[in-house]
Amino acid sequence: MNRRGVCYDVGRVLMGQSWRPVYDPDEVGRELQIIRDDLYCTAVRVCGEDLDRIADAATRALDLGLEVWLSPERWDATPEETLVYVAAAAQRAEPLLSAYPDRVVFSVGSELTLFMRGIGPGDTFIERMRHPKFWPTVQAGTHNRPLNDFLARAVEATRAVFHGPVTYASVPLEAVEWDRFDIVSVDLYREARNAELFPYLPRRYKDTGRPLVITETGCCTYRGAAAAGAQAWDVVDLDPAELPTTPPRLKGEYVRDEGEQARELTEVVRILDQAGVDGVFVMTFVAPLSPYSDDPWHDLDMPCYSLVRSFATRLGNVDPYFPAEYWDRSLVGTTYPGLPWEPKQSFYALAALYGEQ
Repeated sequence: MNRRGVCYDVGRVLMGQSWRPVYDPDEVGRELQIIRDDLYCTAVRVCGEDLDRIADAATRALDLGLEVWLSPERWDATPEETLVYVAAAAQRAEPLLSAYPDRVVFSVGSELTLFMRGIGPGDTFIERMRHPKFWPTVQAGTHNRPLNDFLARAVEATRAVFHGPVTYASVPLEAVEWDRFDIVSVDLYREARNAELFPYLPRRYKDTGRPLVITETGCCTYRGAAAAGAQAWDVVDLDPAELPTTPPRLKGEYVRDEGEQARELTEVVRILDQAGVDGVFVMTFVAPLSPYSDDPWHDLDMPCYSLVRSFATRLGNVDPYFPAEYWDRSLVGTTYPGLPWEPKQSFYALAALYGEQ
């Protein structure tokens, strides 16, 4: 593969809560260096909402010699609000491209059918996923026209201010008109329903004549997560009526299994490589808002795709909703002293795989 990558979240925001409550630039710099030196990555996909954070992390990654895919994401906004946001992000991306030619790619969005208002019913991601008309709308394919209409406007606004390669991180349920993009991108997870067909799924995108990059793939960290694929996160109780007043917990009894995550990730990346994709971004490096707990009901690292096990030491102003009896805020890592996490088996498995190439 030309691109051996990992997703790096600087603060996606869902239901008003940042997935990276505390942003420490020096810590970000250390993590990006680990991504380059110890994971043997050649590229990093910088995801998040705050444009200052995205620019800072991108600059640090570019200084390290990594290729950077800028993935600004403003979830649950209207199409008009999203368009204004994308245009502003693209304008911020142009100076990075000028300073680091040929190493910056811009994404106009990610899975917008799921994460943007106005394509399917529901004002928020959770409402859309639970709306009785959402999946019938997708199955009928009526979401594709408004999606492509928006993407046409987003690409036009982006190319007016950014002169590098442009892509869109799609999801397989979307029929994207790829002729307006430079790179075809898809978030592609293996699960029980598509396991037999998974090696052949990339062929669907081969006739575009453009490079194909997998912008997300991965596995969560509990027994049975591989079968659930992209839906494996949905074992956390996310009742909007209770958040954020009630500490998060799992919906049932699950068994932590780092080995399953490592095996699934290794197999999937090998399959995608053999299918001839141009690159893969593994989901995800670190997830501070999903801290580990000795109590399996509150081990939020289990339904998490991260390569490292986060501790509850970077929760900032969300601390009240993570009481100390479940999440020990004194824990720090020892493998990389001072960092608030420890590598999981998947970290070492991916490092071995990327290091072979």
